[in-house]
Amino acid sequence: MTNPQSAIRIPHSPFAIIGGTIYTPDEVIERGTILVEEGRITAVGHIRPPARWPVVDATGHIVAPGFIDLQLNGAFDHDFTADPTTIWRVAAELPRTGVTSFLPTIITSPPETVAQAQAVLAAGRGDEKAGARPLGLHIEGPFFNPAKKGAHNPALLRLPSPAAVADWRRESHVWLVTLAPELQGALETIAALREQGVVVSAGHSLASWEEAQAGFSVGVGYGTHLFNAMPPLDHRQPGLVAALLASSVPVGLIVDGHHVHPEMVRLAWRLKGGQLNLVTDAMAALGMPDGTYHLGSQLVQVANGQARLADGTLAGSVLALDEAVRNLIAYTGCSLGEALATVTSVPADLLGVGEQLGRVAAGYAADLVLLDEGLQVQKVFCGGESVIGKPSRS
Repeated sequence: MTNPQSAIRIPHSPFAIIGGTIYTPDEVIERGTILVEEGRITAVGHIRPPARWPVVDATGHIVAPGFIDLQLNGAFDHDFTADPTTIWRVAAELPRTGVTSFLPTIITSPPETVAQAQAVLAAGRGDEKAGARPLGLHIEGPFFNPAKKGAHNPALLRLPSPAAVADWRRESHVWLVTLAPELQGALETIAALREQGVVVSAGHSLASWEEAQAGFSVGVGYGTHLFNAMPPLDHRQPGLVAALLASSVPVGLIVDGHHVHPEMVRLAWRLKGGQLNLVTDAMAALGMPDGTYHLGSQLVQVANGQARLADGTLAGSVLALDEAVRNLIAYTGCSLGEALATVTSVPADLLGVGEQLGRVAAGYAADLVLLDEGLQVQKVFCGGESVIGKPSRS
């Protein structure tokens, strides 16, 4: 397994974070202390920092695990599919949204684009400044049902096969693949990807209940942006939505108030709870003013918080992950601890890195977010390195 700690520079000086309200896996510690050495958390609790250690005063702040976004198409005027080399530039700025790890998402495109993105991750950060950690790629497409293509280019869609994904492996930086499980060749492809260490997700699909169950049986372990790019819930013909809601499979959800109505977010929360994973599906316009931006080969018009193709189709979002957390609490009334889990421990466990990332506990990477009482990001540490103070955005 790729060591997620290797993608960032590790500071050598130990330090302590004191006085904050710390959200650990088991409890909330008021006025607690976190000790950090060599980029990892070494102790958490009501403890005294060693003498002469540098101290970060977090009094009046919430200290949470760094956020993990499993679906990010780009941001800050950069699109990963149009230019995979921009992954590191976006990574440097993402902590302002609380994100310390993410899956750069390559949407439906020629195989050469995926290969280029793999090469970008293999080459490493280079001289780019420290920031969020791209764990591996999320390949969203091209194995979609044309009737649920969303904002993906229909000319590039094709049928799946094990041969087509032979180099999509965990060790070659592919960590998550979204496909439609009802397509010819999909079940064999799902099984092959699982053998290659890749998490497989159902999405952009017209799968029936039976076809969804067949996908689960061979390794589908996630659902991409629940409700979006799949038929609506039907009481006579339960399809992919019903299958995902009734299963133990975690699901991604875009909680921006546009992709899914707040009442449906509330329903998903009641049914999935601890299996819900908030994602942004953000595109190049995240962090930018309204205007025209790229999503892969498509042009997208952004206005009033929505990103749409010329025909009105939603084309990703401009949602930041810290905003998604605040929205979930507002829509559902869930606790802060429950909301934090949807962007920390849930995605970490899904990716198989739940013993390294996604929690504030001894032995974990020191990926930490300091939030004020309004849950606005104030300071972020990636692998123990301070990468951002109070963000410039409102």
